[in-house]
Amino acid sequence: MSPDALLDRAREAAAHAYAPYSTFPVGCALLLQDGSVVTGCNVENASYGLSMCAERGAISRMIIETGANRPPSDDSAPPRPKIVLAAIAGLKAAPCYPCGACRQVLHEFDCGAIVVEDNETKGPVVIDFADLLPHAFGPADL
Repeated sequence: MSPDALLDRAREAAAHAYAPYSTFPVGCALLLQDGSVVTGCNVENASYGLSMCAERGAISRMIIETGANRPPSDDSAPPRPKIVLAAIAGLKAAPCYPCGACRQVLHEFDCGAIVVEDNETKGPVVIDFADLLPHAFGPADL
């Protein structure tokens, strides 16, 4: 799937966001290694700290849909999904980069790159994930 098409899927997901407080709807589309796409949107809460970002919503859905919820040490576990490309789209602003917490959670699933919309050209910009989270801490560090 092209970065443009994945951004379209993220925009579609953003249209479902529940963002009554910030009025900043965000969608995320994850392209997995097997070619499937999983989407999520932000869901806000009056107690702001309980809000869910689009990226983490998509990852929760990915775990449900792939069944990869057991530790890698469990031989019966399906392989942990790998995210080839994550598209993040805000309906109000571009580019819309993932927050620090979402960067860490995306790293957990070997995210290769993200794609966001360029503010001036409105075209896709692909960014290597290592540039977003240098010196990342992950499963290999435990």
